[in-house]
Amino acid sequence: MLTEGSPAPDFSLEDDTGKTVTLSSFHGRTVVVYFYPKDDTPGCTKEACGFRDANDLFLAKGAVVIGISPDKPGSHGKFRAKYGLPFALLADPDHTVLEAWGAWGEKSMYGKKYMGVVRSTVIVAPDGTVKKVFPKVSPEGHAQEILALL
Repeated sequence: MLTEGSPAPDFSLEDDTGKTVTLSSFHGRTVVVYFYPKDDTPGCTKEACGFRDANDLFLAKGAVVIGISPDKPGSHGKFRAKYGLPFALLADPDHTVLEAWGAWGEKSMYGKKYMGVVRSTVIVAPDGTVKKVFPKVSPEGHAQEILALL
């Protein structure tokens, strides 16, 4: 995971419309980057809808929300449409950004270990440095937790 005060690694990832989104294009704004395992699953839906419901509050504080998962752009498009998500969901199918940001790691389920997305969030300050890292988060109430820090 990244350390607070360090430069946030830039990225260029595709959204569900085929547009390439870069972190550096948001220079001068606070960016909330949240990493989640899979579109349209219970925990990920709860987390995304929390960010959706608070999106106007994030915008009022000058912050933009971006979600990143290994899902493909088409999956992101269906997920965004189904739940009316007003922010970008970016595809990282080869885990390059997930790994660079410390959001890809060993997980365990039913005693089996595997590699996967570590549900986490990073707040990037307007100057491009890491303001705050949330290394393991719970989907419920997470958007409000982030808002309280902004």
